Amino acid sequence: MLIDSEKLQQFVSAIFVSGGAEFSVAQETAKHLVLANLKGHDSHGVGMVPTYIQNLRAGTLNPTAHAKTIRDSGSVILIDGQFGFGQIVGKEATDIAVTRVKENGLACIGLRNAHHLGRIGTYGEIAGAAGFVSMHFVNVVGHEPRVSPYAGTEARLQTNPFCCVVPRDRNEPIVLDMATSAIALGKVRVAYNAKKEVPDGALVDHEGNPTNDPRVIYEKPSGTLGPFGKHKGYGLAFMCELLGGGLVGEWTMQPDNQRVGTIVNHMLMVVLDPDLFGGHARFQSEVSSMIDYVQSTQVAAGHDKVRIPGEPELESMEDRLSNKIPIDNTSWNEILDAAKLIGMQPKDIDRLTI
Repeated sequence: MLIDSEKLQQFVSAIFVSGGAEFSVAQETAKHLVLANLKGHDSHGVGMVPTYIQNLRAGTLNPTAHAKTIRDSGSVILIDGQFGFGQIVGKEATDIAVTRVKENGLACIGLRNAHHLGRIGTYGEIAGAAGFVSMHFVNVVGHEPRVSPYAGTEARLQTNPFCCVVPRDRNEPIVLDMATSAIALGKVRVAYNAKKEVPDGALVDHEGNPTNDPRVIYEKPSGTLGPFGKHKGYGLAFMCELLGGGLVGEWTMQPDNQRVGTIVNHMLMVVLDPDLFGGHARFQSEVSSMIDYVQSTQVAAGHDKVRIPGEPELESMEDRLSNKIPIDNTSWNEILDAAKLIGMQPKDIDRLTI
């Protein structure tokens, strides 16, 4: 099915209000999820609503929680998300970072105990829009591991996102935002619900054999996701685990820590002003020249152009704002079921969706 982004945002917001969230919290969370869909990352979009409602009902997501500063050392701040909506505590932490960079030129933020942060690029884009560079190291805990290390056959990690954003004058920032697994777990979920295969090289079955069948993640016997780029993706995932989890959250995927079937993110975020170095103008000149240089190459067969990081998301957003957001029937029915489960009346669901 296809659905208008504004209509979808209103519906998702109403679901979270029914779950006990304040209207402003519900609106911001829904906005973040729908933006992920608009930018082509359905894995981090409204398809997550059923999981959020499940965790809300289980008490592992606190719909009224906000970011709480635990330690403030000037440019280094430790923040506890208190298991609130990641979209809320993540934005609050990023807003603190931007304010502190304006004062000091640099901010290093540790955010611990956030429920699912969603698309990490959203927080980098906030920093980029303010003219700042940002880097984000994120780990994922709270449920069983899904990603095997390079040369291993058993899951030991999660999809541990990494994000880096560079600002551009009079243009959208450059956004590198990626899972360290071959594909995001949510993309496997989307493929599973749509009864489609995943790309080559993403999954292995319980015997360690390559497979394109997403059922190995959601049905027994269980397979695993692999890291992108073999040892390179694995190495970056491991660093996200140690920096986001071990350093900031003091909670990694190692089995001494709890796995109760929820989603918890910890994030180490470094935000800085380019003026700390050669200055804004010089940096922007190099950014523009480098973009021109990489895009001046002859385009390889089978491709239409060379894109910079973040450009595919902007193209997706333009398309989906015009042509609406596609949602497979299984995912849509799961969202409708979540709305009913949290107490929305059928007439209100119909009013917001038909």
